[in-house]
Amino acid sequence: INEETIPMATKVYIVYYSMYGHVEKLAEEIRKGAASVEGVEAKLWQVPETLPEEALLKMSAPPKSGSPIITPNDLTEADGFVLGFPQGLFKAFLDATGGLWRTQALAGKPAGIFYSTGSQGGGQETTALTAITQLVHHGMIFVPIGYTFGAGMFEMEKVKGGSPYGAGTFAGDGSRQPTQLELEQAFHQGKYIATITKKLKVSTA
Repeated sequence: INEETIPMATKVYIVYYSMYGHVEKLAEEIRKGAASVEGVEAKLWQVPETLPEEALLKMSAPPKSGSPIITPNDLTEADGFVLGFPQGLFKAFLDATGGLWRTQALAGKPAGIFYSTGSQGGGQETTALTAITQLVHHGMIFVPIGYTFGAGMFEMEKVKGGSPYGAGTFAGDGSRQPTQLELEQAFHQGKYIATITKKLKVSTA
């Protein structure tokens, strides 16, 4: 078999920061959704922690998961991304990707966004809107989920995070966990973005 005829897997990286585990739960569902697309390899990555250990202890933050810590150069290996971390960290991490910006190494790569906020008025949409400006500098293609999640987007009886920009959840005082509907939306986002990423890779191959 000629190795050149074997299609390379489409790589989708889910990059996140989770202090209390809410974003991590969404990230895992997004990974599952992306991995459900044939020919897609989905991988979880964490962004580097910026808070000192002492501060994390005072905030009663649980230990980090075993997901590897991503570096800017790791980004070049992916065909697409789903990004979920607080705005401050988002900017700090992408500020460290200046070398990739100079070479336009991420230009044309699709990226989606997901998030967790403390309350319903906590910025589910503005968090995404602000993050998009960071993607623009790299020439990345922002992929919103729009209303492709169907009826779940119009849930009015229950509190539900997320928006047409991407999957989301509310942490409240930290005790509230992502609901089944929020997790299903995250799975949908992973599958949706992985499908688009795969199409883009095939069309440009």
